[in-house]
Amino acid sequence: MLLFARQYAKNQADAEDIVQDAFTRFWKQRHRFNKNAVSCLFGCVRWAALDWLRKNRRRARREESSASYEFIIREADYFDRSLENEELVEATQQAIQEMPDLQREVVVLKIWGELTFNEIGEALEISQNTAASRYRYGLATLKTKLKGMKEWNLTTKN
Repeated sequence: MLLFARQYAKNQADAEDIVQDAFTRFWKQRHRFNKNAVSCLFGCVRWAALDWLRKNRRRARREESSASYEFIIREADYFDRSLENEELVEATQQAIQEMPDLQREVVVLKIWGELTFNEIGEALEISQNTAASRYRYGLATLKTKLKGMKEWNLTTKN
């Protein structure tokens, strides 16, 4: 959930605040949730993040212009951080950052949140078919943006 919140917040502390707010919202409204608790929690994280963005829009603009974007992959360390893969990691971070928001949400929930399309649909209040198509389009976007990097990465290992 913290990784999902990082899609909205540019730093770890704000993402942690969003997740804490989401858990508080979930607890206060737990009687309303008859569905899967995990997908409901992700939905609460999404709404808490959207509220946080509305409240902090000006501050977020200032931070974005003055500091470089630290993406979730750096701290999650899902990739081998050897020097030969550093450029591929940077390109992947950039490609994910440039993805349309709707695709990025689904890709992050599927890969890092390990949710099913049904759970993603519940969290984002969309159908599971819409979640699956956004995921498919998101992967196609990544494949297109990283096409040259794969060839470069293979040639540097020889």
